[in-house]
Amino acid sequence: MKEIIQLFENMDPILGAFIATMFTFLVTALGASSSLFFKTIHRGVLDGLLGFSGGVMIAASFWSLLAPSIEMSSGEGFTKVMPSAIGFTLGAIFLFTMDKLLPHLHINFKESQKEGIKTSLHRTVLLVLAITLHNIPEGLAIGVLFGAVASGLPEASISSAVVLAIGIGLQNFPEGIAVSMPLRRQGLSRLKSFTYGSLSGVVEPIAGVIGAFAVTFFTPILPYALSFAAGAMVFVVVEEVIPETQMDKYTDIASLGFIIGFVIMMTLDVALG
Repeated sequence: MKEIIQLFENMDPILGAFIATMFTFLVTALGASSSLFFKTIHRGVLDGLLGFSGGVMIAASFWSLLAPSIEMSSGEGFTKVMPSAIGFTLGAIFLFTMDKLLPHLHINFKESQKEGIKTSLHRTVLLVLAITLHNIPEGLAIGVLFGAVASGLPEASISSAVVLAIGIGLQNFPEGIAVSMPLRRQGLSRLKSFTYGSLSGVVEPIAGVIGAFAVTFFTPILPYALSFAAGAMVFVVVEEVIPETQMDKYTDIASLGFIIGFVIMMTLDVALG
């Protein structure tokens, strides 16, 4: 772990953000590779994995993003917390808007329950777009944190950025499974299921580079950018991940998965970040 952190310390932050988000993309592809070997996955396992993903995202939203955002804001009391509150709200509004505009279909939902603008896109594409929507704030969060490190702020560190990338990678593995296995079950070939599942993570490197670039050159927006990413991630969990785990009889498994994911990400961030 120390060697990895030292490697990123001597690297351009934008390049670091790109490499870190490429790692999370490759973990998504690794999860999607399950469709090369299996055609189905037990619903309880899928709900547990999705719950785990949600727990990681909520923990990362606070310890990796909101807490540093509040710490680096100047002033006291309401003045100190306002940038984080504004950024968090804007992040949630951004994902809310994307959710209303981008055609997509949640994993465990029927085709009649697709969201976004009306479209004739195939169910396969809608499922991929749903996971792609998840991945935008994740890539943005990693990029923004790397940009914060480049700005020299003591509240941000390379170790915390690397830990966030590891945490996002952990929860991307079940996301890769969650999008590729339903496609395989619908009759798509192994290769197509793997390809579509992997492509859902391509947006992370793009969002990561944009986030790092923005805060590197516009340091005053850092508290807003960190909390913006947090608000977007929390919105995804509350509006999409949790409802997807509550559609069948395995809600207890999903809840336990959420707790495990939360504890693992909290431990990684506090102990290593």
